[in-house]
Amino acid sequence: MAEMTVLIADDDSAIRTVVSQALSRNGYTVRATSNAATLWSWVSNGEGDLVITDVVLPDENGLDLVPRIRKIRPDLRVIVMSAQNTLLTALKANQRGAFEYLPKPFDLNELVSVVKKAFSQPTSQPGGPKRVDPEEDQLPLIGRSPAMQEIYRTLARLIGTDLTVMITGESGTGKELVARALHDYGARKSGTFVAINMAAIPRELIESELFGHERGAFTGAGQRHVGRFEQAEGGTLFLDEIGDMPLEAQTRLLRVLQEGEYTTVGGRSAIRTNVRIIAATHRNLRRLVSQGLFREDLFYRLNVVPIRLPPLRERTEDIPLLARHFLSEVESEGLPAKRIDEAGMARLVDYRWPGNVRELENLIRRLAALYSQELIGLDVIEAELSEAPVMGDEGEVETHEGESLGASVERHLRDYFGAHKDRLPPPGLYDRILREIERPMLTLSLEATRGNQIKAARLLGLNRNTLRKKLRELDIQVIRGVK
Repeated sequence: MAEMTVLIADDDSAIRTVVSQALSRNGYTVRATSNAATLWSWVSNGEGDLVITDVVLPDENGLDLVPRIRKIRPDLRVIVMSAQNTLLTALKANQRGAFEYLPKPFDLNELVSVVKKAFSQPTSQPGGPKRVDPEEDQLPLIGRSPAMQEIYRTLARLIGTDLTVMITGESGTGKELVARALHDYGARKSGTFVAINMAAIPRELIESELFGHERGAFTGAGQRHVGRFEQAEGGTLFLDEIGDMPLEAQTRLLRVLQEGEYTTVGGRSAIRTNVRIIAATHRNLRRLVSQGLFREDLFYRLNVVPIRLPPLRERTEDIPLLARHFLSEVESEGLPAKRIDEAGMARLVDYRWPGNVRELENLIRRLAALYSQELIGLDVIEAELSEAPVMGDEGEVETHEGESLGASVERHLRDYFGAHKDRLPPPGLYDRILREIERPMLTLSLEATRGNQIKAARLLGLNRNTLRKKLRELDIQVIRGVK
C-alpha cells in the first residue's frame, strides 16, 4: 500500500508535535500547519490523503473548512478535534461531513485508531455533508466530561438516521432531554415530538392513550380519541418508562414495530404509521425479561441503538458547569443572582446525587428562592443536603412513606393529568379509574380469602352476585386454596 499523507491544522504547537510523532511512528507521512489558509492551499493542490483540523484556528473556523473540503475533494476524509466539548460541536462536525469528531484532550492511541479506520473504509459517501446548522442559543445537554463526550458523539452519529433508540439511566439523568435532542436536530424536527410516560398512565388506559379509541369502544367513550401514535405522525414518539408498560400493551406495540401499522381500541381498520420510536427506562429490562414481565422480542426491537446515560456521580467534573447553568437559568426567570463559594462547590462535587441532575437543579432553585445572601457557602449546602431523601432499590426517591390511599390516588391522578400538559385526558375517566382501583382490591381480597368468593364478598361488603359480575367484567381468574 502506498504511503499515506496526513494534513494537520492546529494552532497549538505542542499538539501538532505529539500528533505528528504518533502518526509518524505508525508509518504515515505528516504535514502540519497552524492556520487554515495553508491547509486549504494543500487541499486545493490535491495534496494529502486525510485531514485533521482543530475547530479554533487563528484565521478561520475549522468547521467551516469541512464542507469546502468535501465540495472540491469529496473522497478526502476530515477528522475534527476541539476543546469546545459541547453537543453542538459534535453535531456540527457530523452535519458538515466530518468523518469523526474527537474532543480534546484525547488519547493518542484513539486518534491513531480513528486514522486507520478512515483509511480502511470506502471513501465514497453518497449525499455529501448534511447542511443543517442548528441554533446555538440553547443547548439541550450540559457537560464536558468524557462520559458526556461519548454521548455527544453517539447522538451526532444518530441525528441523520431513523433508528429506534433505547435510552437507559437512573431517574433524573436527562433521558427526555436526549430524546428531544435526537428529534430537534434530526430529519424529523419539523414533525411533532410526543412524549408519554408509562408510569403516569393507569394500565387500563395505556392502549387507548397510545393508539386512540373509537366512540363506544368502552364505557365512557362518548367520542373518538386521537392516540399518541396519530399525534406523532411524521415525528417522534418518546415512550418514557417503557418498563412499566403492561404485557398486553407490549404485544400491540410489538405489532406496530413489526408491521408499521396499528388499530385503535374498538377500531377495525389498520392504520399505517410513520413515527420514530425512542424509548427510555430507569429499570433493568433484561431482568424484567428474565422475570417474564417484559417481552424479549419487544426488547430487541426497541434496543436497536442503546444509549446509557451516566449518573451524575460518574461525571462529577460536570457539576460546577451544571450548577452555574442552573443559577443562570433561575436568574433569567427573575430570581436573585447567586454564586456558590469554592467550599460549597467542592461539597456539591463530593455528594453522591441519588436524584442526579434533576436533584441538582431542584437544589439550585431552592438556594435561589430561599436564601437572601448572594454568596452561598458550605454551611447552607450542608444544611440542604442533609434534608435529601433516601433512595429505593431501583433508584427511585422514596418520599411517600405513611401516605394515605386517598393521597396516593390524588398524586397518581396529578401525574396523569400532568402527563397530558395542555390537553385533557380522554373522556370516561371516572369509570376507568374505578375499574383500575377495583382490580387490585378484588384480587387481593380473593388472595386473602384463598379464593373463597363468599368470604371475599363479605369482606368487601358486596352481594355475592355483584362480586361475580365484577370478576367477569374485569376478567379476574379465581383459584381456590391459593394465597
